[in-house]
Amino acid sequence: MSILQVLGNILWVIFGGLFSALGWLLAGCLCCITVIGIPIGRQCFKFARIALCPFGKKIYYGNMGSGSILLNVIWVLLCGVELALASAAMGITCCLTIVGIPFGLQHFKFAMLALTPFGAEIREM
Repeated sequence: MSILQVLGNILWVIFGGLFSALGWLLAGCLCCITVIGIPIGRQCFKFARIALCPFGKKIYYGNMGSGSILLNVIWVLLCGVELALASAAMGITCCLTIVGIPFGLQHFKFAMLALTPFGAEIREM
């Protein structure tokens, strides 16, 4: 990981990344209340950890099997829309300044991830 990615991740946590991670964590806790929601909750916890250090990671979509599509539909009905809207609002707010554009782009990345978390693969850049 380069020094710019480390610096970006530190600034990310300070300027909104912590709220994004807490949103994913809250969604995971709510989903784990029922036994059926545990797979969805585990996915949320994984993304909460990634939301703390997004710089240097890229999200690839494409492993959409029938199970992933079904889980994505359930996810959107439960809490995906709320997390996507919150991430998009934070992204728009960050993009109001030139300095905040890299952080806004990360928020937009998580807004897309909030709509289709199943079938997404995270890779190091």
